[in-house]
Amino acid sequence: MPTTGRGSRRDFAALEARRLQAAKLFAQGESQAAVARALGVTTAATNHWHQAWQTEGRTGLRAAGRAGRKPRLEPKQWATIERGLRAGPAAHGFSTDVWTLSRVATLIERLTGVVHHPGHVWRLLRGMGWSLQRPARRARERDEAAIAQWKTRRWAQLKKTPAGAARGSSSRTKVASPSSPSSAGRGPRGAKRRS
Repeated sequence: MPTTGRGSRRDFAALEARRLQAAKLFAQGESQAAVARALGVTTAATNHWHQAWQTEGRTGLRAAGRAGRKPRLEPKQWATIERGLRAGPAAHGFSTDVWTLSRVATLIERLTGVVHHPGHVWRLLRGMGWSLQRPARRARERDEAAIAQWKTRRWAQLKKTPAGAARGSSSRTKVASPSSPSSAGRGPRGAKRRS
């Protein structure tokens, strides 16, 4: 069932029943303002309903059947896109084995003829159950055995040294304080002490 912008679900049958109730009140000679008060809607809504009722009768107030824009892709096309994504980028002529939004948009256009902006493709992928996956950035020359050995031996030694345990400072200079002799006599206020 479609949702509103706030995420709550709309009951189309109840909405249609309310519009038909408005038509009934219009037929009884009620004003648009009276109908708006009776049904708890805005006068702009009753104005719109009244115009539809005058031109098309009760049929003009019937539900359209769906909300929002009609989907651009058919269920068969979604299945084709899914198979294309599972085949991987290399199977479709891309140089690396990583899907990007622009590549997926190109794939959708190639397979279905439907053009989607790359910025919108992530919503389509999320609707299909796909999630963002980022490849781990690791050097090709990475030597896992050497890294494991460094972690167990050298890192353990570095952590145990007294110099490694002491708090460090990011500055090479000492912070001046009012009681330190090096700060006395510097600048116009250096020699003055607070009393």
